[in-house]
Amino acid sequence: MTFTVLIPARLASTRLPNKPLADIGGVPMVVRVAQRVLTLTTPDGKVRVVVAADSPAIVAACEAHDIETVLTRTDHPSGSDRLAEACQLLGLADDQIVINVQGDEPLIDPALVACVARLLGDRPQASMSTAAHAIDNLSDFNNPNVVKVVLDALDMALYFSRAPIPHWRDQPGTLPSPAPLRHIGIYGYRVGFLRQFPKLAQAPLEITEALEQLRALWHGYRIAVHVATHAPGPGVDTPEDLERVRRLFVS
Repeated sequence: MTFTVLIPARLASTRLPNKPLADIGGVPMVVRVAQRVLTLTTPDGKVRVVVAADSPAIVAACEAHDIETVLTRTDHPSGSDRLAEACQLLGLADDQIVINVQGDEPLIDPALVACVARLLGDRPQASMSTAAHAIDNLSDFNNPNVVKVVLDALDMALYFSRAPIPHWRDQPGTLPSPAPLRHIGIYGYRVGFLRQFPKLAQAPLEITEALEQLRALWHGYRIAVHVATHAPGPGVDTPEDLERVRRLFVS
């Protein structure tokens, strides 16, 4: 199975200006992400990794480190819109698979990328794939910034929420058993679906929860979920996150 990894990189960031270019051990963060994913190989050889940038500065930083990139428009309302334009610029066919890896995940596990891609390849009934892992503490379960997902018998997503789901009726205030699942923000798409996704009307649930993936479920599309055995490395949203990740690269 072949697939393309797309890394959307947007220069503007409210909490961390110029985030894709933030220095991590002498290398811009978005380049760190791409380099990490490029360590992944498949039976067909190296995986293609492309940064979908909104700024010539990001393009220049990637080119300086031999990372493939495309320059997309600056006015995209969402990351999926940027990815759809990148697919068009790269001439990807509708039946191809792309994996969206966020540009602020310099510690992303390449094996997780492969699992999400393989899952979508194995599930023809799914238009998307993503990942999750077990929550082991009540603080994360109750945290609205930790997105939860519940699955059906085939590990297809039933619902994503910022609320603590599923609710254990008979033992409220405790972790359900089996363990609830935390959503990991990595997505696989079939290119044909990705071209259509930004054109779908926003779902009321999507607006309420502020979770874009609910649009797919609301319109009847299926999302397959890989359940990982461990949590991913920390991402970078704030200056404090950046310092934490820098220390990990130094050590």
